[in-house]
Formats: sequence, structure tokens, C-alpha cells
Amino acid sequence: MQTSAVQKEYDFVIVGSGLGGLACANILAMEGYSVVVLEKNHQIGGHLQVYSRDKSIFDTGVHYVGSLDEGENLYQFFKYFGILDKLKLKRLDEDQFDLIRFDDGCEYAYAQGLDAFERKMVSYFPDEKKAIRAYCEKVVEVCSKFPLYNLETSGESYLADENILSLNAHDYIASLTDNVRLQNVLAGNNLLYAGVKQKTPFYVHALIVKSYLTGAYKFVDGGSQIAIQFSRALRQHGGEILKHKKVTAANYDEKGRITEVVCENGETFRGKEFISNVHPAVTIDIFGQERFLGVYKNRVQALENSISTFLVHISFQENSFKYLNYNIYQHHSDDVWEGIEYDKTTWPQTYFICTPYISKKGEYADSMSIMCYMDASETAEWAGTCSTVAEPGKRDAEYAQFKKDKEAKVIARLETVFPGISAKIKAVHSASPLTFRDYIGNGNGTMYGIIKDSTSPMKTRINTRTKIPNLHLTGQNVSLHGILGVTVSAFVTCFSFVDKEKLIQKVKNA
Repeated sequence: MQTSAVQKEYDFVIVGSGLGGLACANILAMEGYSVVVLEKNHQIGGHLQVYSRDKSIFDTGVHYVGSLDEGENLYQFFKYFGILDKLKLKRLDEDQFDLIRFDDGCEYAYAQGLDAFERKMVSYFPDEKKAIRAYCEKVVEVCSKFPLYNLETSGESYLADENILSLNAHDYIASLTDNVRLQNVLAGNNLLYAGVKQKTPFYVHALIVKSYLTGAYKFVDGGSQIAIQFSRALRQHGGEILKHKKVTAANYDEKGRITEVVCENGETFRGKEFISNVHPAVTIDIFGQERFLGVYKNRVQALENSISTFLVHISFQENSFKYLNYNIYQHHSDDVWEGIEYDKTTWPQTYFICTPYISKKGEYADSMSIMCYMDASETAEWAGTCSTVAEPGKRDAEYAQFKKDKEAKVIARLETVFPGISAKIKAVHSASPLTFRDYIGNGNGTMYGIIKDSTSPMKTRINTRTKIPNLHLTGQNVSLHGILGVTVSAFVTCFSFVDKEKLIQKVKNA
């Protein structure tokens, strides 16, 4: 280990290599700062990680992405980072990128583009033209209040608009029409944000739905390519990424500024500024509870995380199941908001189905991923165990059996959507809330971080600045989750160090 006399001091030390950390690192390195990213795991990328079993590649978090049509916001962001032309993408079906499906077998497709989406909805619900039009207009209106999503730095700010922050998604959609099925179709892909009927704000729904309507794509051969391209770009700009560096503490000077972070193995990394891409509650633990105001600490630690997930991965027998160039949101209940408050006996009531696109397979699917809600309490008895590539640990036979039982329930449900699918399955693997907790480093394996709450919007807002003068936050808890939300959050974090007008102009000029 270097002695502190000659130890390098970085301009920025970033803890965690999720998308937020990688995006911040690239922005700052492109501006000429020296940057190091410290990652505790064997693989970088947080929710962008993939793994392979039986020669099949599986995504853990990113199954498809929106806003990638030419000129759209994520398209421009990726262009600015210099990674757009290096990503292998496949556009989902024009007339049906998401399919909302109910127990009665009725299916409703989302078409790409707002106008096409509106026409498609009207074709299913001809008497509801007015409600559908009002819904589409509201989505556009609400998204216009979020300047960064429109690559603007000024304009009406949503933060000043209580009406936007406190408008509830379920209630607003229900106010448009008495047609319960239409209400459920419009909110039918709410697994994208783990929608909670009483809490989820409409702006969360609107920003996410609009992003997918403006260019929905899959990543060919897995989403980890985003992390790989970000890390290559970062190295080209002189930045560093170090794996197997689990940050556990920090040292401070007499003014209360962080001088260095300390890793589990005793190594230290000195820096002028520090950015945490780790969950805010975990960040408080790492950087020292006594360094934060009691009020802030209590508020952050009391914030409710969104639910976790049970993810089932199926590998198919050779050429047995046709590839689907769209996703399915299956609801076994007539209320699409109900699946999150599930009853164990009828679980899973709601789940997301997709077939990853593997370049060498062509018209047949290599595999299928099924994402179901799961509360972390179901895996609580194994909460004391840990198992990752970086920190290998064993879980007992009961845990293995628990996963097997859950997999069987999911496959039984799948049979109702695709009769005979069981005979085509070669192998089944799954990931539980514990898997996500261990790899992502958050309390309950939360899918989308802290729940946004329309009943108390400001309480769930996390500022990028902390009371520690040189510690900043980034990631899905800052503005919004998802590839687009986290990318936007990274820019918000970096506005503390880079002129925001100039930076957004660079994105527009890319």
C-alpha cells in the first residue's frame, strides 16, 4: 500500500459503479478532473450487471430502455458520452412494444409514439376518445415541467409546483374515466416503477411512460454493455475504476471535510470531493452516522424503499420457443395495482415477461425472464447470509428449496399464458430479494430505491448535497430510477461542479 506521503489525491472519489456513479465519473473526467470509481463487487454496473448460466446470458435489472429514438433525451445523453454508436440495440415492435394482458385473455398493446399509442387505445375503447386524449395531453404537460428531461436547464420547475408533485397516478387516471378496464390498461405497466395505489405520483408514471413511447429498445446480448462502454469511455478520459474495493469508512480533517475513504482491506483513497452512488441510508452508515444531523439521518433511515423482486430466468431447449419482440405485463387480477400487496397463496398475481434478444439465435428465444414482486420479509430468515462473486457465501438447503417452490409457482402461472411452455424449458434459475441486496448494496433488495409519495412529496426528496461539505449523492434515489432517470440524476449531481448551461449545451450539440 502507498504511504500517505506519496499517495495520489483524486479530484473525485466515487463510491459505487452503478449507472449513476459511471455517468458522474464520465461527465467529470470529460471536464478534465481526475476521477476514481470504487466498486465492491466483481462486476461493475449495479443493476446493469448480467450473469450467464448454461451458456445463456441474463440481465439482472435492465430489460429494455426508452427515449432512444433519434433526438430523444437518452439518445442525446448517450451521444454526448460517446457510447451511442457502440451499443447494440434492437427496436421493439412498432405497433406493440408492451402488451398488457389480463386473466380473461384480453390483450392491449402499447404502440410506439404518442399519436400511435393514442390511436391504438381508441381502437380498443372507441367510446373513451376524450379520456384517452386528456390522458395523453396530461402526460406531455407533466413531462414539460421537468426541464432536464427536455434537455433544458431553465423553465417552470416541478419542485415549485405542489400540484404536480402531489397528483396521484391512480387517482388521476381514475378521474378521467369510469371504464375500469381502461384505467387498468393505462396503468398496466406499473411494474416499471413498482406502483403503489395510494402513493405513486402521476409524474413518475408520466416520465416513465413517455420515455418508452419515444423509442423502446432492447440491448442485444445483454444490458451490461452500457457499463462496459461507460468504463471504456472513462478510461479514455483518464478515469479509473477499481473493483473489489468495498468502502466501509471515511477519515475527516478538522473542518469536517472528508480527506479519504477507507476500504475493508485497509486501503485508503484520498480525494477533494466524494460522490456516493450507494443508497442514502447505506451512505450514512459508511460515512459515519455522527456526521449527519439527527433530523436528516432519521428521515432518510425512515424512508420506505420500493418492493423487491423475485426474478426467474428460464433457458429454452434449442429452437423451441419463438422470440418475442415485445414485453408482456400479465395481471391475474382486474386491478393492476393489487399485485404489490400480494397474498402468498395466489402469488404471483402480476409479473413482467420478456425474452432477451441474442444475436446468434435469430427467430428463436434463447431464454425468458419473468419478474415478480417479492417482499424482503419472505427471505428474512436468511438475511444474515451473504453470497456474491466477490464475497462467496453459502445459503442453506431450505433457501434452495424456497427458491425452487417459488420457481414452480411462477412456471405454473406461465402455463396459463403460454400453454405447454414447461416442456420447452431446459433449465431454471432465480434471484431473490437477497441477491439484489447483496449485489446492489441496499437494505431490502429494493428494485427502484426510495418510494416517491404523492401524499408527502418533499419528504421523499433527496438532495444531491449533504451536510458534509464535500460529500454528494447520485443514483436512483436522487430524481428518478431507470436508465434515463439515473442519467438525469448524474447531471444534477455534477451541476455542483460544472456550469449547467454549458454542460447541457454540450449534450444538445453532441
